[in-house]
Amino acid sequence: MHNDEYYIEKTKKLFEIATGWGDSSDWTNQDFVVLSEKIQEKTGVALSHVTLKRVWGKVKYDSLPNTHTLDTLVQFLGYESWRAFKSQNGNGGFVPATQGASADVPITGEVAQPEFIKKRNPYLKAGILLACASAIAISILFTRKKHPPAISDDDYKFSSKKVVSVGLPNSVVFNYDATKSPYDSVIIQQSWDRHLQVKVSKNEHQHTSIYYYPDYYKAKLIVGNRIVSMHRLLIKSDGWLPAVTQAPVPVYFKKDEAIADGKISLSTDQLKAKNVKLQPNASDVLYANVRDFGEIYSDNFIFETAVRNDYREGASVCQLSKIYILCEGTAIGIPLCAKGCISNLDLLFTNYYASGRHVDLSVFGVDFSSWVKVRVETKNRKAQVFLNDKMVFAVNEDIIKSKIIGIDYTFQGTGSVDYVKLANGKVHYEDDFNDASGGTLRQN
Repeated sequence: MHNDEYYIEKTKKLFEIATGWGDSSDWTNQDFVVLSEKIQEKTGVALSHVTLKRVWGKVKYDSLPNTHTLDTLVQFLGYESWRAFKSQNGNGGFVPATQGASADVPITGEVAQPEFIKKRNPYLKAGILLACASAIAISILFTRKKHPPAISDDDYKFSSKKVVSVGLPNSVVFNYDATKSPYDSVIIQQSWDRHLQVKVSKNEHQHTSIYYYPDYYKAKLIVGNRIVSMHRLLIKSDGWLPAVTQAPVPVYFKKDEAIADGKISLSTDQLKAKNVKLQPNASDVLYANVRDFGEIYSDNFIFETAVRNDYREGASVCQLSKIYILCEGTAIGIPLCAKGCISNLDLLFTNYYASGRHVDLSVFGVDFSSWVKVRVETKNRKAQVFLNDKMVFAVNEDIIKSKIIGIDYTFQGTGSVDYVKLANGKVHYEDDFNDASGGTLRQN
């Protein structure tokens, strides 16, 4: 009889097959967000992406998932319950009534044969085994015959060029050579997000994609389920980019529409003028600045700013806000919200992650009726977060060293930023938003 850990691992494998997303060890945070939505859509039960990450071992958690979580996971896969899943997958339990057998009949590893069949044909079992062996042998021969040739990364070429050096939106032309692919089509993936994939013919050599947000991306060429080539792609903004995040295309604003009177801000009137709906659910307002900040890294810097969420109507009562310090291949995310909503927060510091559902993040519940001062300091791969000049949170795990390439602010509804500073002794960047120049950068 197997233990629950065995069946949890089996469940993960079945999810890899059911989603078609491949090895779950490569799944990203966004994959778990999407999976959470798919599970709720199919089962009617909400499992947060953080809960799913705990089950998959992406977030440290020493206890086994509870029965409610396990029931929901296997119901997504088509089973009645966790008990039924184990019964039907070799637990030595009982045959479910839905299979047409009595729930009182035990399973012992093989289906019991009526006694008269055993006596009439003592060679039946041997015949069945011989037939099975023959079928397996034929299957192996067929598989070998049809199996595509081995894929070598050296057989493929993949590169790209940006249409404009800075600014959004930005089209990127991908050049590729995949003529040696054993498949008719290959996949170009824009970034870490596997949902931004497009199939292209192996016999073509160019494909153009549009990037709507500035960031550091890793573009990938995928053959079958294997990444055969990957390269870095930095999409820069032209100074500060004010926008409303929505699919498929964000709503962009000009810099001088948002930067005035010593702050960057968008009013509700400005949003309504561009037909941005604030009810029932408001989109996020984004202020992004992705550029070359010089030699400044996530393990040694000081970041200072002051922010305010300016909207608290209807479903935006929690005033969810986040400050992102973007790095190559990772990020630092500092959350803020109204005091009663801290359960909804997530804090990210390169390789460190904390959910408000399982870690006390109440210090990040703030009063947005006035400016909130935020300071982040990292030194010797450790970090401290200060709010209104008080140290409120420490990250004592070793932080990944990664080059800082951008600063993002997101506000549920809308919000304002008063100033921003980023420094490490050798590099100093600051912007007091007195003009739309994008701030000043000095390097010693």
